[in-house]
Amino acid sequence: MEQICVAAEETERMSGTTPPTRDDRSLVASIAAGDREALAELYARYQQLLYSYLLQLTPDHGLAEEMLQDTLVAAWKSAHSFEGRSTVLTWLIGIARRQAHNTLRQRKLPLADEAELACMASSEPEPEAFALNNLARNELLAAFRLLPALHREVLTLALVQELSYEEMATILGVPTGTVKSRLSNAKRMVRALLVAKEEAES
Repeated sequence: MEQICVAAEETERMSGTTPPTRDDRSLVASIAAGDREALAELYARYQQLLYSYLLQLTPDHGLAEEMLQDTLVAAWKSAHSFEGRSTVLTWLIGIARRQAHNTLRQRKLPLADEAELACMASSEPEPEAFALNNLARNELLAAFRLLPALHREVLTLALVQELSYEEMATILGVPTGTVKSRLSNAKRMVRALLVAKEEAES
């Protein structure tokens, strides 16, 4: 896999002047046929997005990088099973999530209590109604870092990756209603943290 990473770096350098010639699904099909250059191109295309996502599951940059490499290997091995029912990005994030959770369990690092969160009710509006644009970036990031991993994860999928409810449900392996509940709870926690900060400063 080291050779693939080197090839990915070369692909990244070239991407500034040469537009991608293959779409995501074609790349996955080529990967399934054993094309390492296709894997390098896909890696170059999505490594930053995947790395940012993994950092929401662990604050350890080295561990996130390790899980990113595990994701690359798993994508190589499982490309033949990609059926095209989701976008390639959704598929990759799903792989990254499984690799991250496997690694965290093996190392006995804490995981969020998904069962408890899944039972929490939600009466919040749609994600578009969450007015983040009016918040100072540094205040939002500070509150974001204080959230439990599961809440950071769903906010990242919705607001950074801009995935639909259905795509998030596929990645998280839960119903869309549970996704909406988790997202609403995450947004409510951000609001509460920001209000608490304002009250502490007043």
